[in-house]
Amino acid sequence: MPKTTSPGQLRVGRLTKAHGLKGAIKLELYTDEPDKRFVPGAVFSLQVPESSPWFGKTIEFAQLRWYNGHPVGFFHGIEDRTAAETLIKAILWMDHDDSALPEENDAWYDHQLTGLNVLRDDVKVGTVSRVDHFPAQDLLIVATSNGEVMVPFVKAIVSEVNIEAQTVTITPPLGLFEDLPDEPDQPDEPAELTELAEG
Repeated sequence: MPKTTSPGQLRVGRLTKAHGLKGAIKLELYTDEPDKRFVPGAVFSLQVPESSPWFGKTIEFAQLRWYNGHPVGFFHGIEDRTAAETLIKAILWMDHDDSALPEENDAWYDHQLTGLNVLRDDVKVGTVSRVDHFPAQDLLIVATSNGEVMVPFVKAIVSEVNIEAQTVTITPPLGLFEDLPDEPDQPDEPAELTELAEG
């Protein structure tokens, strides 16, 4: 899903399902402060496929409601279920104050990660060229001498992000940054049997 928003924006939510008949859409929140982000008049940039009629556009928020503990959003210009369904799976981005810190301890803005040196066993293997966001997980796109490598942005693989040192430390599985070695040819007989036969 292409991202046409600017690097200085914050990803705050995803639209998951039309709710009712009046244009409401269920939200998946990527923020700890929805009551501050999802306020009347807030304008969101939309991350959608290029084939979407919403590609390259923004949308204005009207109202946040909660139904059975689930957040539901209303947007200006989205008056019925048919219109709401054109926005399903869209990821919402908004401008933020560059002086503000991320809301979570292990959260970074895209522009903070882009350009960082990627280290494996204290050796540089590439540079973060961009961050791709998908519903299942985020991916660090690492530029290497052999092309781009997609690194799942999960703690099991990305062990440390050090903004001050401008580094990302990774512990990738074998084969992510290099071709797996070929399996050695196995002898037709175990070595012990071969020796016995020769004796």
